[in-house]
Amino acid sequence: MPGEISPIGKPTAGSAGKPAGTPSGHGSQPAMRASHADRDRVVELLRVAAGDGRLTSDELDERVDAALSARTVDELAELTVDLPTGPVSATGALAEVKDVVRIDQRFSTVERSGRWVVPRRLELSAEFCKVTLDFTQAVITHDAVQIALDMRGKTLTLIVAPGMVVDADGLALEFSRVRDRQTPDPDVPVRLRVELVGKKTFGRVVVRQPRRSRRPTGRRPLG
Repeated sequence: MPGEISPIGKPTAGSAGKPAGTPSGHGSQPAMRASHADRDRVVELLRVAAGDGRLTSDELDERVDAALSARTVDELAELTVDLPTGPVSATGALAEVKDVVRIDQRFSTVERSGRWVVPRRLELSAEFCKVTLDFTQAVITHDAVQIALDMRGKTLTLIVAPGMVVDADGLALEFSRVRDRQTPDPDVPVRLRVELVGKKTFGRVVVRQPRRSRRPTGRRPLG
């Protein structure tokens, strides 16, 4: 109402014709409005935290809903105040997610496994190299990665977990083949799509899930 006075002697937010929630007084600034990109970044951080076991599925759903409906940057910040502000590497430090990573190797072995940070695009130039990319424990902050191949000889092995799919339709094959051993589960939503493009000459591309550890048979050695 006009003339209404706050306990500190200043007009309330609604008394001066300002929208509710707008700070008043000298030196105060209105809360910064969140953009679509701001909301997307927070949702991505929440999903990574859930994948690391920091949030339960119910907590993830609740916070994602809140992030998508958040109006200000401060509201978004409250949703990640108890979480790392980026993906965490095996050392516990915040990992830097790169847009492009290039691997150029000849006559040796290339392996990425454990908590390696998956870039948005991986450019792989390899000649007679055995290459293994294990995504099962990798730090993944996005739902797609493109692997641009220029590979000659040997085998490229992609190890995937449920919810990960490999698309090799854009890969040109010369004297080589793709062996896909994935067993997609229709009840598991896709959380990572790996797109293969470029050229593979000689050798194979193998897509498989992690091998199960062998159990002892209980047999005694003869003799």
